[in-house]
Amino acid sequence: MSLPITKAIVPAAGLGTRLMPATKSQPKEMLPVGRKPAVQFVVEELQAAQLRQILLITGRRKRTIEDHFDPEPEMIAALEQAGNEIVLEDLAFLAKGASRFFYTRQSSPKGLGHAIALGKEFVGDDHCVVALGDSLIAAADPAAPLRAMMQAHLDLGAAAMIAVEQVPPEEAFRYGIVSIDGFEPSPGQPVAITDIVEKPPPGTAPTNLAIAARYVFSPAIFAALDRTAPDRKGEIQLTDAINVLVRMGEPVYAWLLHPDERRYDVGNFESYFRTFIDFALADERYGYLVRKYIREKAYEL
Repeated sequence: MSLPITKAIVPAAGLGTRLMPATKSQPKEMLPVGRKPAVQFVVEELQAAQLRQILLITGRRKRTIEDHFDPEPEMIAALEQAGNEIVLEDLAFLAKGASRFFYTRQSSPKGLGHAIALGKEFVGDDHCVVALGDSLIAAADPAAPLRAMMQAHLDLGAAAMIAVEQVPPEEAFRYGIVSIDGFEPSPGQPVAITDIVEKPPPGTAPTNLAIAARYVFSPAIFAALDRTAPDRKGEIQLTDAINVLVRMGEPVYAWLLHPDERRYDVGNFESYFRTFIDFALADERYGYLVRKYIREKAYEL
């Protein structure tokens, strides 16, 4: 019987060039989405999925990520003494025992696959989760997809379980697109992957199933990364490594998110604005004020 999965890797080393100048002096993962920086949503999702050891892959000018997850016991004690329960609730991700945070740096942009390979010693012989630090899951329970994926991954003895979402066919060229074995998958039902194409030319995508920034891997992913050749830009791509797993005969599955489980990202201004607005509208504390303001503003548009 496999042990529970407790380790996660959060790649957060990208340069954020599509979000300049907002990201000139701060990581895109630290851009606010409502009341929290984007990466905090990711960490809270991992914690709710019982992933207690979290490795953040950072880079240059990313020290604020480490500062954000520094527990600062003196500050917590002062808030407790002051009875500031609201702020303490917002800082629950720092609670003692909630997680152990680890850090390593990707000193130059060598691709997502290279960043994940830096976690080889951290993962060891265990299975692990990879959750991109600039991609958020919106759902009644944002951790539900990961919990289900991890269980299915262990039950099936998978090498990889990859979250996918359906995207409009005309937008498939923007994503990593998976080919599947035979039939249209149902949400929450794993189906074997036969190939992945990264950003296929318009009109050539084999399906409309796009990778949704959440993965569960066995240690076999590191052997695949070792065998993955750099692309034309000299970068090691995770999609190429997953295709290596497929060619090695390892069991690799797609996990289709439910319609009410939506992936957001902060990779460019258009998607960041949408993410901020939707999360602000859904905020349990201030969402009603945002909704009121938008209704009033709509008359001016």
